Amino acid sequence: MTVEGASRADSRAERASSQARAAERDAADTDGTDHTDGVDGVDGVADLRPLAQRNRTRPTPGLIGLLTVGGALGLVAAVALTIDKIKLLQNPDYVPSCSINPVLSCGSVMKTDQASVFGFPNSLIGVVGFSVVLTLGVLVAGWVTVPRWVWAGLAVGTVLGAGFVHWLVFQSLYRIGALCPYCMVVWVVTIPLTVWTVLHTGRLYTSPGSAAGRVVDGVWAWRGAVVAAWFVAVLVLVLDRFWTYWSTLL
Repeated sequence: MTVEGASRADSRAERASSQARAAERDAADTDGTDHTDGVDGVDGVADLRPLAQRNRTRPTPGLIGLLTVGGALGLVAAVALTIDKIKLLQNPDYVPSCSINPVLSCGSVMKTDQASVFGFPNSLIGVVGFSVVLTLGVLVAGWVTVPRWVWAGLAVGTVLGAGFVHWLVFQSLYRIGALCPYCMVVWVVTIPLTVWTVLHTGRLYTSPGSAAGRVVDGVWAWRGAVVAAWFVAVLVLVLDRFWTYWSTLL
């Protein structure tokens, strides 16, 4: 056999091999199993889980949107609060940009001990926290594979953040007697972030057929309703606490 003939034979063999591999991949997709090596999984290793389970644990567009848009909004609010706090420290007579009326008054909140629980402005916690959220959102939006432990850490962080936010909600309503609009932006962002992140992390650590997985998937299907109910509960508390003032605006 000539060299040219051998080359043609090798080419035909390579084409046949490629077609065989393609057929195997198509068959794997049909039965829901992935046999391809070298695909990054949630922990940065080859992901050999069924295709349906991999799709279940991929960040949804809604989650990516919350991380990016929500993280950006929270960061802007936290930075604005920090700037106003610095100006207030420099000039006690300074009126913060979010002091609108006797109820919606950032200045009344900033001057309290609750505004610096750990010895520094609470808004600095938001600057750090929302920077992390926004960065993660950008990475995920760019199809960067994020390990499960990062999601677990974010879930813990959002739960702690939600707890702290609701302590501040209580303080604002029943101790300080005023609302901070920038703080309320943080409330609005933190609630859905907590729900989406915790449920997404739960899906990462459970399998679809397990009891825990079915519970997580069940709540995931109603995540929008959970967030809506949470918002309504906080809104009712705010309306009830300051109804005397709100009624004068009607």
